[in-house]
Amino acid sequence: MSIYNHLIIYKTSYDLMLEIFKLTKDFSREYKYSIGQDLKREVTLLIKRIFQANSSFDTRVEYIKKAREHTEIIRLYIRLLKDLQEVNVKKFARINVYTESVSRQLAGWQKKSCLKNN
Repeated sequence: MSIYNHLIIYKTSYDLMLEIFKLTKDFSREYKYSIGQDLKREVTLLIKRIFQANSSFDTRVEYIKKAREHTEIIRLYIRLLKDLQEVNVKKFARINVYTESVSRQLAGWQKKSCLKNN
């Protein structure tokens, strides 16, 4: 088991979390305490699942699957916020770069873990 904070996926996820926390502070009151809170919770759970996946061997694939679900929910919320004009195109693009990177890394990790289990 490697130390989780040295994983590239952990660093990228942390950068995503930092961007989301910065982003949500500027939301209008209507969205700050609904979508904003949900978005922050999802990105926090994403990092938690990455830690859990790295810490376990027998249930690693399950944690990775859950992390991928959180990534898709984050994508959905960010797209919704862009459509609601709470997020400008530049911020939308920056967050999508992080989200896509995390998604690709999780997919690769899942594939590698499945191959090891077989």
